[in-house]
Amino acid sequence: MSKVKVSFTVSIDGFGAAPQQSLENPMGIGGEVLGEWVFATRTFQRMHDKEWTFQHIRKDGGTTGIDDAFFARRFLNVGAWIFGRNMFGPVRGAWRDTSWKGAWGETPPFCNPVFVLTHYPRESIPMRGGTTFHFITDGIYRALERATAAANGKDVCIGGGVNTIQQYLRAGLIDELNLAICPALLGSGERFFGDIDLVKLGYTCTDHVAGERATHVALERHAAAPSQ
Repeated sequence: MSKVKVSFTVSIDGFGAAPQQSLENPMGIGGEVLGEWVFATRTFQRMHDKEWTFQHIRKDGGTTGIDDAFFARRFLNVGAWIFGRNMFGPVRGAWRDTSWKGAWGETPPFCNPVFVLTHYPRESIPMRGGTTFHFITDGIYRALERATAAANGKDVCIGGGVNTIQQYLRAGLIDELNLAICPALLGSGERFFGDIDLVKLGYTCTDHVAGERATHVALERHAAAPSQ
């Protein structure tokens, strides 16, 4: 049975992005530390080449181990993705032009349709490797409807950012969260859970394991907890 799932990284003090996100600093100033566990892995190294925005290609081909296995799991059985506008690129307001196509170069690693939530229409962008960015202006339910149809029985992964994940959590639409907790303090930025009560929403922790550079936690949603 297909699932709606999230794969995301948060700091140890609960932030999913650092402050002052921009095209130059898509994760915010200091937020690149959230990706260090990913950048080191062999799976990441094989997915990206020198054209990618973040220059983290290693001469040794990357590491194997727990972190690598968990990063690779993010892509298993995924048939479509949903991104918020900020995840696609921290460009505010109407699209000034069509030059920005994401931070992943000409061959993004998603290899499936990606549905981007936005208030501003834009034509779909086909990329090399099977990724096509589609822009959805009529809300989270329509984006999920289209992503589910495109996934054709496979899972839909909501890749971020924080606000988009929170909207789907509050709507009770996420079956599973796979979080990497990075051992770094950001101090400020976007709080991942904010005021969301995961217990009332029916989530329990089903797995946790310490990797080489992050701790990996799985949360699954069952029936909503009874009101107190």
